[in-house]
Amino acid sequence: QSYCHRLQYDMYFLTSTSRLNEQVIDKIVLQLNRVYPQILTNEEAEKFRNPKASLHTRLSDLLKHLQKKGDRHCQEFYRALQINAEQLFNDLPSRKILKTPDPTEIDTDKEQYMLNDRGPVFFLACFSMAAGLALFWYCCNSETQVIGRARRILGFSPIIIGRHVRNICMLYLEDMSRN
Repeated sequence: QSYCHRLQYDMYFLTSTSRLNEQVIDKIVLQLNRVYPQILTNEEAEKFRNPKASLHTRLSDLLKHLQKKGDRHCQEFYRALQINAEQLFNDLPSRKILKTPDPTEIDTDKEQYMLNDRGPVFFLACFSMAAGLALFWYCCNSETQVIGRARRILGFSPIIIGRHVRNICMLYLEDMSRN
């Protein structure tokens, strides 16, 4: 967003009652007049510091004048506002929009926990399946002679694997022992 659009968005907030007092507006105008780059000429600064005009009118005219001048002038206004009224600068509506996170951006803190949100039951199920497959592969290897031991382990495992799977494994082990 350009600074001119941000200033237009923040204009109502800044000109509403009691947001900026006369001293802060004078400091901002003086900073825009005296600090490099000079944003306001001496005549413009006197116009916006005129005590005969109401504070609301002076501030509205200043903001409109800066918007007409361009983005660089609006940026310098925000810098002056930040220096002279930091709390108000932080409360600007355009600043709150800039502070909100991008919904498409990946939050790495949340991403760390998303991988672990399944809980301990999921971990145990995956570990049991991996251990079962490793045991099954080890028992089916023709070089190993532990079929009897594996048969005893599979016989006592109705909790870990289902009854049908256990029966299939037992039948396979019996066929292997016959060959």
